[in-house]
Order: sequence, then C-alpha cells, then structure tokens
Amino acid sequence: MKKFLILLLAVGGIFMSTQSATAQRYAFVDMQYIMSNIPAYEAAQEQLNQLSQKWEKEIQDIYAEVEQLYKTYQKESVFLSADMKTQREEEIIQLENSAKKLQRQYFGPEGELMKRQEALINPIQEKVFTAIREIADRDNLDAVFDMAGNSGVIYVKPRQNISDDVLKYLGFLN
Repeated sequence: MKKFLILLLAVGGIFMSTQSATAQRYAFVDMQYIMSNIPAYEAAQEQLNQLSQKWEKEIQDIYAEVEQLYKTYQKESVFLSADMKTQREEEIIQLENSAKKLQRQYFGPEGELMKRQEALINPIQEKVFTAIREIADRDNLDAVFDMAGNSGVIYVKPRQNISDDVLKYLGFLN
C-alpha cells in the first residue's frame, strides 16, 4: 500500500510539473486605446470623416433637387402635355438614379470610401499587428486577445494588458 501511494504521488508530481510546463501564456490589448493614441490613425479617421460628410452632402443635394423637381412637376402636371409629363418624369427618375449610382460609387462595398480606408488605415494596422506579434514572441506569449469592443472579456488583470508596450514599441509613448 505504501509503495502504491508513493508511486501515485510520484506520477501526480510528474503530471503537475508537465501541466505547468505547458501552461499557456496570454495577454490582452485594447485596440481602441492603441489606435486612439496613434496620431496618424486619428488623422486618417478625420480625413475619412471629412470625405464621407462631403460625399453625403453631395448626394443629399441631388435628392433635394429630385424632391424639388417632383414638387414642381406635381404643381404643373395639369398644364403639361403627355409628352412633357413623360419627359419630366424621366428627368426626375434619371436624376434619382444618378444619386443612387453616386451613393454606390462612394459608399458601396467596393466604393471610394472603402478604398481610401484601406489605403490610409491598413498600413497603420499592419504596424500595430507586427508590434503585437513581436512583443508576443519576445515575451513568449501564446495568445493576445483584444479586449476592446464586444470580445466577451469581462475581467482582465492590468498586468496582462500590453497596450502601452505596443505604443512604446511604436514610439508613441515614453
């Protein structure tokens, strides 16, 4: 019985030391915090916001013109010939279609806004991801999780957050 107990304790000790040797190391970053502390990202966001507002106004102006043409058409329709009515209706439809086309061109999945966003923001994100990978390699981390947004992380010990390390590595924090 004594030998069995000693063997069980020895196997348990080996198992416990193996478990601690293979324990995973992880850290958390707050991508919103990191990005908000990179001036180039903030400048890119501001540039995208200005473009978006400019394009939205351009489209809204066209829709306002469509609405005005339609109101005028409604007032004058009793005095217009059938050909004139058809011509005005087509003019209104054509203007509305051009507004929709412009909307897709600017804001569609492959529109100008997406292209500009990729050109301005992707290089910054790549630098951040490279920094995270290099810090994870340096610190022998198995995983790094983003705790910003809806990541499902409820509690994180502050010592696991390497966001400031990433900003220091990139030269944006002393």
